[in-house]
Amino acid sequence: MSPTDPDVLLGPADIRELAARLGVRPTKQRGQNFVIDANTVRRIVRTAEVRPEDVVVEVGPGLGSLTLALLEAADRVTAVEIDDVLAAALPATVAARLPHRADRFALVHSDALRVTELPGPAPTALVANLPYNVAVPVLLHMLGRFPTIERTLVMVQSEVADRLAAPPGSKVYGVPSVKAAWYAHVKRAGAIGRTVFWPAPNVDSGLVSLIRRDEPPRTTATRDEVFAVVDAAFAQRRKTLRAALAGWAGSAGGAEEALKAAGVSPQARGESLTVEDFAAIAEHRPPAATH
Repeated sequence: MSPTDPDVLLGPADIRELAARLGVRPTKQRGQNFVIDANTVRRIVRTAEVRPEDVVVEVGPGLGSLTLALLEAADRVTAVEIDDVLAAALPATVAARLPHRADRFALVHSDALRVTELPGPAPTALVANLPYNVAVPVLLHMLGRFPTIERTLVMVQSEVADRLAAPPGSKVYGVPSVKAAWYAHVKRAGAIGRTVFWPAPNVDSGLVSLIRRDEPPRTTATRDEVFAVVDAAFAQRRKTLRAALAGWAGSAGGAEEALKAAGVSPQARGESLTVEDFAAIAEHRPPAATH
């Protein structure tokens, strides 16, 4: 590719050639599906509203399709990659395709679930084609760990996208929906077809936009205390909250007291509650249950 070629992005042939040279075969174990369509990558960057001043963190960059597009649009990009071969190859791909931006790129060779700090300025945006088998834990970890991330756009399995963006009362509303709502205003931001990936997955994909809330729900309970109620409520989602929260409260009677004090019906189910409702319940946990 000549230095004057304006198209720095990876196409299907580039990706297969790069993968062959590295001896890389995408693995199901790591939920790897590489995006091979430059238009899709451009669409992700556009939908994420990446700005020239943004410091973007990307999780699971793979061979670098999205990385290159992000680096063209943002001030700098930090990519977190767990795979040894991919992590070793990515800086060279960036240097070859975007030499004048290579100093704006940083690689963290690590498991995203274990990342506690990132090099350089604090991230302002998270944009990623998340590995589908760990998408929700990675997303929640990054939002929790890096409060400076204001805007997030992630590509995930379509049904996971539905769950993350589900409102209270929806059949698919659950733990991911509530925990994501603790951090952000969440919405579906589009669908992605299967043919833009290699290998083509046997599931559809969706984009999810998360805009950080100005502040988390007002509560005297900690985030962990609120999340403990959420986990308990949905562990037995068919049960009423009086029954589902019995273990959390120390007894069904204790759960009923906490629910009434929080202004929530003991006969309600978790799927009908907002994140603010869960926070109110957490504030009224019986003292005996906290020991």
